[in-house]
Amino acid sequence: MFRFYKNLNLFILLLLGTEVYSQTSFEEKVTSASNVRLAVSNVGVFGNGFRGYRDNSGNESCEYPAGSGIEHLFESGIWIGGLQDGTRVVVSTSAIDDNSGYSTGDPGFEFYAEPGTGLEERSSLRDSPFYSPFAVSQQDYVSTFSDRYLIVPGTNTPVAGHLNPLFVEVNMKVYNFNFSFSDFVVFVDMEIINTGNQSGSNVIDSLYFGMWANTVVRNINITPPGSGGTAFYNKGGNGFIDSLNMAYCYDYNGDVGFTNTYISQRFLGAEDKFGFHHPTLDSTFESNYNAWEFNTTGSGFFLAPLTDNQRYQKLTRGLEDEDCWDVNVGCGGSPSGTFQEQLNTDGNRADLVSVGPFRDFGLGDTINIAYAYILASKIDDGRPNTENNPRQQAQLIDNANSAQTAYNGEDVNFNGILDPGEDKDNNGRITRFILPSPPDIPRIKTIARDKSIDLYWSNNSEESIDPITQIKDFEGYRVFATKLGYDVTKVPNLLEDLIQIGEFDIKGNGFANEIGLETIKLKNPIAFDIDNKELAVDSIFDNGEWEYFISPGQVDIKDSTIYFYKYTLNGLLNGWQYAVAVSAFDRGNPEQNLLPLESSLLGNNARVFPGKEENSDIKENQPYAYPDPYYFGSSWEGKSNFQEQSRKLIFANLPKRCYIRIFTPAGDLIDEIYHDENYKGEDIRWFQTFGSENLENNTFSGGEHAWDLLSSFTQIISRGIYVFAVEDIDTGEIQKGKFTIIK
Repeated sequence: MFRFYKNLNLFILLLLGTEVYSQTSFEEKVTSASNVRLAVSNVGVFGNGFRGYRDNSGNESCEYPAGSGIEHLFESGIWIGGLQDGTRVVVSTSAIDDNSGYSTGDPGFEFYAEPGTGLEERSSLRDSPFYSPFAVSQQDYVSTFSDRYLIVPGTNTPVAGHLNPLFVEVNMKVYNFNFSFSDFVVFVDMEIINTGNQSGSNVIDSLYFGMWANTVVRNINITPPGSGGTAFYNKGGNGFIDSLNMAYCYDYNGDVGFTNTYISQRFLGAEDKFGFHHPTLDSTFESNYNAWEFNTTGSGFFLAPLTDNQRYQKLTRGLEDEDCWDVNVGCGGSPSGTFQEQLNTDGNRADLVSVGPFRDFGLGDTINIAYAYILASKIDDGRPNTENNPRQQAQLIDNANSAQTAYNGEDVNFNGILDPGEDKDNNGRITRFILPSPPDIPRIKTIARDKSIDLYWSNNSEESIDPITQIKDFEGYRVFATKLGYDVTKVPNLLEDLIQIGEFDIKGNGFANEIGLETIKLKNPIAFDIDNKELAVDSIFDNGEWEYFISPGQVDIKDSTIYFYKYTLNGLLNGWQYAVAVSAFDRGNPEQNLLPLESSLLGNNARVFPGKEENSDIKENQPYAYPDPYYFGSSWEGKSNFQEQSRKLIFANLPKRCYIRIFTPAGDLIDEIYHDENYKGEDIRWFQTFGSENLENNTFSGGEHAWDLLSSFTQIISRGIYVFAVEDIDTGEIQKGKFTIIK
């Protein structure tokens, strides 16, 4: 009953939330193509104030690496300010310091979308349901919003304190690449248009644009989000690298050891009717950095701006322009020191990276501007985490440089001019965010077996055409798997945890290791039916190429994918989680200075649990539980702030469909579990914390089911001997067993 009501309450919360947001045209999605899980909205708000953990939706705010539990961002948004018609200072913001995060109509949340509009998703992947020839990355989010509304569109709610709009519209495109050389960044590419008001030309001069953020780096698998009130949020250290126009934050003393990462926001470049703008190219164009104690208002250096005038001052002048930035001349603070030293202590700060001025921004004019959220691992150099030295920042700086290169695109020498030889796509203008592309990600399928995993994949990668060289340059495949216990012995980072266990390439062409593909290639390609049984695939030779297809009579197919390759992992331990993946790599192109590229491991990895397969005769092969005896804190359970809900005992040798009932020795029913072939680990918390983000990517053997050692009323059971009974639904056969719990 408890679990039913819990799910019912979750359903009601989500239903109510959907109703509210659909009325106001608010939509939020989370990036999932790369290693960053960033909440993106259609009104210029990034992050979700950890709302995903309060409303049980589970939406991450800004998690990196994906699945690690390390959150980096409370909330973020754009600020635009300028002198409207030469006299009045006006600043419009999509997000400001607010303890509760985004709320429709609240002060500071001044950009809204038209009713019925939301986030359009696009993908450059041809087999994606969101494929679009206009997509830039593997996952684009596209939206349009404006500050012109005094009443929240679709409601009667006034936008509090928003009496003087700038009358600007923002066309926003968020890019999320899954390439290994860019899967740590989310790009925000914006077009700002002066739509004008009814009374005049609406000329905005000395316009500045800023990206505001309240970065909070904590591991919510170790410390629940928001626990301890302000103590949860005030553990961050901050800084600014002016040569990169980049602000950053890290965990100074919160969950140290479980949060060795940085988050940053960086300005990349801008263009208007006067040309391209960047501080390295234009001495009149500058970037500014400001930081202040979150939601502590006032007019001091480290106090949050409250009025339009105060916010405009923050946009137009930065802390790095003050003497105290790098010289302690009575700078105050606690502890005292330069501004940089004060920022590199624990606190809960909002910060702002702004750029400008943009001159004479008149009716119909457009400004194109790009920022990036860049994440990185903190290098362990043996020094204290609080030191925050250049060696510890090395990966962050490398990632920031890679992000800038990706933005530059065809503008290789970054001068804002299309020079001879740079126009790769021959469209007569600079194309930004044009990246060399590895082969398409192989489509994989996993079958869990007793102490082994069968890994199948398709040959779609072999038809990939590089967008720069315009040739098919596929060379081979690499197979990856994780070590035992990767998920529970440390903070998981799949890109580091996946270890190459095999490589195979085209033989005889003078590239790579000349291993060949024969040892992994199936004699005949196969597909799978709905019961995961292999299906024969027909083929014909037509126009000089083989074509493969599934016979029309075979209607019970699982999917239409045809698999050409197979790799088997043996000697595994049942009940443990293994992640596996297959990448495809190309030959590169020395003439174009392109190194060989490899497809992302994040695009097709699966979590697989070897175990006993479906049991057709439970009388002959009796079900059992393991580990038996069970000790609380079993080695495969890991550390979680939901520890009592993250226990795991496994029932094995189960039939395809059955009921598992657990009793005390006196015969009292403790819990009843339904098991079938579609089991994905959805009924216990362990898989939410340590399994795949998407339960559909969990693969089980069919004859095993995990239990969390909690009663049907989520009560913790005591040590002792317990009895269980397995009832085969198809045959009616019942077999009993027992297990022991030792605390």
